[in-house]
Amino acid sequence: MCTVFQNSNIKEPDDLIAHLRAAHHPRLYGTAGCETWSVRFSPGGSYFAWSMGYGIVKILPWPVTHKDANDANSEEKTLDCKQTVWALAFGPCPSNRVDAFHQNRHKHELLLATGLNNGAIQVWAVSTGNLLFTLTGHQALVRDLVFAPNGSLTLVSASRDKTLRIWDLAKKGANLHVLKGPDYWIFKCSISPDSSVIASVCNMDSKIYLWSLRSYTFMRHLTFDHERTMVSCDFSQDGALLAVASYHSTTGWWLDLWDPYTAVVLTRVEDCEMCAYRSDNLLTSVSFSPVGLLLAFKDYRALHIWDVERDELVTETDLNRTGGVCCSFHPHGGVIATGCRDGHVKFWRVPRLVPSLRHLCRVTLRYSISTYQVEALPLPKKILEFLTYRDVPKQKSLHCKEHCS
Repeated sequence: MCTVFQNSNIKEPDDLIAHLRAAHHPRLYGTAGCETWSVRFSPGGSYFAWSMGYGIVKILPWPVTHKDANDANSEEKTLDCKQTVWALAFGPCPSNRVDAFHQNRHKHELLLATGLNNGAIQVWAVSTGNLLFTLTGHQALVRDLVFAPNGSLTLVSASRDKTLRIWDLAKKGANLHVLKGPDYWIFKCSISPDSSVIASVCNMDSKIYLWSLRSYTFMRHLTFDHERTMVSCDFSQDGALLAVASYHSTTGWWLDLWDPYTAVVLTRVEDCEMCAYRSDNLLTSVSFSPVGLLLAFKDYRALHIWDVERDELVTETDLNRTGGVCCSFHPHGGVIATGCRDGHVKFWRVPRLVPSLRHLCRVTLRYSISTYQVEALPLPKKILEFLTYRDVPKQKSLHCKEHCS
């Protein structure tokens, strides 16, 4: 069902590791059904899941090799979901902050949840590729799925029916909680590293919604000052930053870093000034690396990776206009996968940057305490600015390779 291209005669960028392409080619470019809407690595990094179009999901052992793609006896699994697959999520997701003993007391097998076009969520066993059960309730397609990063089987789903639903998969969806409020399709959601807050964004709503995962209630809005289409959101590994991607068809895209505690925009990255008025260059995905302070964002022009700590663009690759729609980091860093509208998946090498000791101290501290608690500490102003990410430049404009002077 898939082909891996490695070390072929085709000239590829030096940072391209592997290239997966579905055996069933698109009938016509732009025809719906063939898109790779979601790519995901398992929490331990040993598996990769690929929504390869036409209702088919592949689970491949990582690292992907040419043998894995063609050997019938390999660990590769093919899931026939019989509906367009918009979202994928591996679970449970263990937390690096929780004692291993407490996480393993109720150890669960590795699962893969798939969000379908008909509103259903299918839950599969990764080890066998068998369908375990199906969750129903959403009235429109499931656009995003994410497991709580605390080792539990709590699954959050976002749908075009304008709701978020919280499922307990340990009880096959029992104790369901429905979060209502938005007036538009919910595109993406993200859970804070301490599993206390859910952030969600809607397509035509100029607000970010923050929800409590502990009380299942609405907390607050993070509001923009003008109309835009919201695309994606993701928390940093300490939960002190929330990256939000958005665009407007006539003025380009924006990538904003918010403080979710104080509702303050800390910095804004804008599209290249020369490309900003191209209606075909839309921001489609954003993702924080689980290692260091790298932030990846994908538009129709390229994949960009920004080192927020050093304030520099360390990668600009995948320079094509085939319509990249998603990206996902490997949990150990070093690799990022991108999926496209033509059904392809590419794996790119990520620069291995060693986080500074002071950043690691900041992450450890900020995981446990809020911005307000930090500001109350009797510390020098510069240290407080560092701990609250106020030392990040307020605004920057991205300059693409095509127009960089």
